[in-house]
Parts: sequence; structure tokens; C-alpha cells
Amino acid sequence: MIGLIGIVVVIVTVFGGYIASGGKLGIIIFALPYEIAMIGGAAIGAYMISNDRSVIRQTLRDIAKVFRGPQWRPEDYRDLLCLLFELIRVARNSPVDLETHIEAPEASDIFARYPRISADHEAVEMICDTLRAASMTYDDPHQVEEVLEKRIQATLAHRMHTSHALSTVADALPALGIIAAVLGVIKTMASIDQPPEVLGKMIGGALVGTFLGVFLSYGFVGPVAKRLASINKDEAHFYQLIREVLVANLYSHPTNICIEVGRQNTPHDMRPSFGDLEEALRGLRKDAA
Repeated sequence: MIGLIGIVVVIVTVFGGYIASGGKLGIIIFALPYEIAMIGGAAIGAYMISNDRSVIRQTLRDIAKVFRGPQWRPEDYRDLLCLLFELIRVARNSPVDLETHIEAPEASDIFARYPRISADHEAVEMICDTLRAASMTYDDPHQVEEVLEKRIQATLAHRMHTSHALSTVADALPALGIIAAVLGVIKTMASIDQPPEVLGKMIGGALVGTFLGVFLSYGFVGPVAKRLASINKDEAHFYQLIREVLVANLYSHPTNICIEVGRQNTPHDMRPSFGDLEEALRGLRKDAA
């Protein structure tokens, strides 16, 4: 919602200020379709040249994040801690039973209780791979922590590709606007024999290209790219929480301590309170009993 409000604010303040200062929208409205076709078309074409299909498809999905916000909500962090609590408890009580959950998580009754987490393949694979490695005596906390950190960074780098690509487009848009303006000047020079009032409108229309390129770059595409980068970094905290809890488990801390380590490392605005988390874990203990 705040993204939509931001768009409205940008449009209203820019064009409202222009109209309030005595500007006329007629020449902008007349030139806008042609300028958008040139600048927008060139930007889309350049984006298609510099990126493959997977990035283009991912871009269309990622743009929705600007308005929807990060994937994970506070209750998801609480559910993740509960999920890890259950898996660690099973791993310590019966390693054989753990295999049924980590080898086929889609059939696991534990994972099934947390559908939003189960739908994220990266989170599920990170949990299962780490627990599987621990069961195979690959349990050096320092090595596992390093492996998980590299995996998280690789995942983040992949997801940041969209924001980097959009930032490149934002940087290019002012130059594309200049190209459109130059074409408008060329058109104007071809009609140099026309009266001043005609030439004035043609020059004004040409300058719309420069305005539009800068306006789209700094008013929309640039902020969208920055917002996507911020969201991707926020979502990476979810995987870092998995790392913190599972590494704490390798140090053989009590299960409650492992979960508390994760809770303390959860971002403040997403962190469940100690009481809320304890109540959720108490319910899991009752179900297990």
C-alpha cells in the first residue's frame, strides 16, 4: 500500500507543481505517447538484451514485492523457530525418525504444520541438508556455519540480480531521454521554416523526452530497484535464523537455548516475544506428550 501511495505522491507533486506554476499539460499529453514508446521501448529492449529469460520472469514477480512487502511476516519467524524446535527434538530423541522428515519433507507431518515455510524450497533444503550432514558426522560447527553463510550469500546474490538489473535501467533512462529529445530536435530542425509558435511546441515536445527519462529514472525505476534490494536483504534474515539455530544445535546446547539463540538473532520488528514463543513451544510439548 505504501508503494502505491508513493507513486501517487510523486505524480501529484511533480505535475501539480507544474500546473500550479502556470504550466500547460497539453504539450506533455500530446508528446507523451511517442516519448514513452521510444524511451520505454528502448529501456525494455536493453533489459532484454542484457538479461536472460529467467531474470526477466523473476523481475515481473519481484516488482509485486514493492507493493506486497517482504515474503516473511513475524508469525513466520515464530513458526520457523517452532519447526526447528520440533526437528531438533526429534533428532536428539530418535535420529532414525528424523530421516523420515528430512528425506521426504513433502510427506512430513512436522513440515506440513508450517505450509508457508514448506512452500519455500530454499528454506526446506537448507534445514534438511544441514540436519542430514549432522547425522553423517559432518558436525564441525565452524565448518557448517561457513558453508551455510556461503549458501545464504549465494542465494542473496542470485535474488539481488533483479534489483541490480533495474538499477542499470534507471541509470540508462536519462540518457535514453536525451536520445528521444535529440530526435525531437532533429524533427524540429526539419521544420525550421515554420512560424515560432509551431517551433515552440515542437521544441517543447522534444524536451518532454529529457523530462520523461529523468522522471522515470529517479521517480520510479530507481526507487523500485532500491526497495527490491532492501526487501531481499530483509528476507535473507530468515535463512540466517536457520543458520543460527542449527549451528547452536551442533554445539550441543539444550534445545531451548538453541531456539532462544535464534529468537535473539531475529530482526527486532520480526522477533516474537519470549512469552509468545514459549506459549507456542508449550503447545508443541503437550502435543508430543
